[in-house]
Amino acid sequence: MSAIAALLLVTGSAAAQEQDAGQATDLTQLQQEPGQWVMPAKNYASTRFSELDQITSENVGRLQLAWSFSNGVNRGQESIPLVVDGTLYIVGPFPNNLFALDATTGDLKWTYSPPTERAAQGVACCDVVNRGPAYDDGKIFYNTLDNHTVAVDARTGKEVWHTKLGEISRGQTMTMAPLVVKGKVLVGNSGGEMGVRGWLTALDEDTGEIAWRAYHTGPDKDVLIDHDFFEAPYAWMEGEDLGVKTWPPDRWRNGGGTVWGWISYDPELDLIYYGTGNPGPWNPNQREGDNLWTTTIFARDPDTGLAKWAYQTSPHDLWDHDSVNELILLDLEIEGRMRKVLVRPGRTGYMYVIDRTNGKLISAEPYDTITAYKGVDPETGRIIPNDELHPDLGKTVENICPAPPGAKDWQPSAWSPRTRLLYVPHQHLCMNFKASEVGYIAGTPYLGATADMYAGPGDGYRGEFMAWDPVAGKKVWAIKEDFPVWTGTTVTAGDVAFYGTMDRWVKAVDARTGEVLWQFRAPSGLIGQPSTYMGSDGRQYVAILSGVGGWPGAVAAAELDPRVRNGALGFVGAMQDLPAYTKGGSTLLVFALPQADGSRTSIAPAAAPVSVPPALTPPEGGNDAIENPAEAHDAALTDEATPAVTQDQSVTEADEAGDKDTEAAPPKADPLVISPDTTRDRAMTDDAGQPPAEGGVDGPVD
Repeated sequence: MSAIAALLLVTGSAAAQEQDAGQATDLTQLQQEPGQWVMPAKNYASTRFSELDQITSENVGRLQLAWSFSNGVNRGQESIPLVVDGTLYIVGPFPNNLFALDATTGDLKWTYSPPTERAAQGVACCDVVNRGPAYDDGKIFYNTLDNHTVAVDARTGKEVWHTKLGEISRGQTMTMAPLVVKGKVLVGNSGGEMGVRGWLTALDEDTGEIAWRAYHTGPDKDVLIDHDFFEAPYAWMEGEDLGVKTWPPDRWRNGGGTVWGWISYDPELDLIYYGTGNPGPWNPNQREGDNLWTTTIFARDPDTGLAKWAYQTSPHDLWDHDSVNELILLDLEIEGRMRKVLVRPGRTGYMYVIDRTNGKLISAEPYDTITAYKGVDPETGRIIPNDELHPDLGKTVENICPAPPGAKDWQPSAWSPRTRLLYVPHQHLCMNFKASEVGYIAGTPYLGATADMYAGPGDGYRGEFMAWDPVAGKKVWAIKEDFPVWTGTTVTAGDVAFYGTMDRWVKAVDARTGEVLWQFRAPSGLIGQPSTYMGSDGRQYVAILSGVGGWPGAVAAAELDPRVRNGALGFVGAMQDLPAYTKGGSTLLVFALPQADGSRTSIAPAAAPVSVPPALTPPEGGNDAIENPAEAHDAALTDEATPAVTQDQSVTEADEAGDKDTEAAPPKADPLVISPDTTRDRAMTDDAGQPPAEGGVDGPVD
């Protein structure tokens, strides 16, 4: 497909918010304040761009650790640090404690400990992670692994309400970060590998009552498709009850289509945007048809939940290529015409640009190695499978790229209106795949396939942090990483982009050239999301959680046997060496520049600044396809080239995380079970250790 020749102007959401300023709610105003970070993606457009410019590409090398905090659970740390009115909020992995800290000093204000059910750990497919909280009108909202959404008073830590939304016994869990839109808390379920039926639910933010729920399989009345309102972008998605008719009889009832990724919102069009997960089981031979509405991007009315349009990115998904990744809302001039678009770095390996008013595809360019598909038809919008690699029953199919985590998974990208580039953390993995018959038993894995992942073509790198031009449809620069880049990223008006690596580096790079300007050795590998904010002392801070885990890090955090390549749904095969670099962790790291008088307020010494040129990574088609302004900086980023950061330049947990013992760990009987005392009778506590108020934690509210 031809590249988009155009000039990007402004983000659609930002423009709409300016137009609606007179009607702005508390939240829509707060999201525009540079010093705060009040929703997971910074703003409704999901740009993760901060207008703060105190930390720049010129001074970021002097960044130092200001303070740190351990949440006490050494499992995957994917939560975004939220900052509202001088308080920083983070959610830990199961048992999902919520912490409120002074954003400038790190003082702990209060802790909320929900009475989560231990059994939830046994049905979580890919670690017991949580992707963070949301804020509105004086309350913090988040999900617990055992299928509760809770609202907590942001000032006191007292529970306001909690609502039970799913059943562990049926394989459901909840890991996503909510989004609050027009007084409704939007949340979805996880469990696509357990035969669940996926949904998105809207809760009243004041009461926790369910306002509406939209399923992603089944009849139109359940999917909330009203044909007087719904407009299919292509003919193959027209018709009644396609969520039933595109499945074998009754298979839609356990068909997946969960929502564990991100939601965006356009106030001007008054539509929310999000995607759905894979169909179940993984074995595609057991579910003939397109399997609507799994692997689908939806646009919905936030008041009613009615679908305005839907676009399926991977009909009859063969490879677990969910469609849950972030959707970044931009206004672009394309071929002389202003278009309201959403940009999606897809798990399929294509960078989608879609008209968000109607769901029609504008472009889909490859950004990583792809053998599973032969492109996306620009006329029909359908992805074109590579028939030579069809996973027939019992046949091992080799060299499938991307692997099940896709070219990119949940880890969110960021957009800078200054550089007009999209910053994308992603992986570079392929696999061998074998389909097998599986029967459905509620609450147990429903896969019917085994996968064996490994590094994609190249010099063995398994991850990449790249800058992408969505107008030209091409990669601008890239940094190769040894492991998948599983953190999110943020970019600032100081032209600095931040991300982390699974081998324990927090990095700051020049947003224009990709030059690595600074890095810090963290206590554990990083899979979290950075955010940035202004402290009460007038300094800009950058925060990110350290603690390896998640799907790729289970071999280190959950101590799976690295010799079993198909462990963790096949991810262990690609990560056998990770335990030699890191172990689990639980530390929030917060960085800032030194104070104006040169004094240090940090309890920890600063990391050494580095200036290491990034390695260039050619896209499909070779180096000629890259326009790289930093092409002269072609030295590889290697341990040898990187100035050593001594042991005393890290926080104290680095001692534990630095174990280089490469001996294979013994297999565990139940590697996903941890042992915090988190039974249902746990009570929330405030900073005075008081028990819950009457009517507080008293069991689920269905």
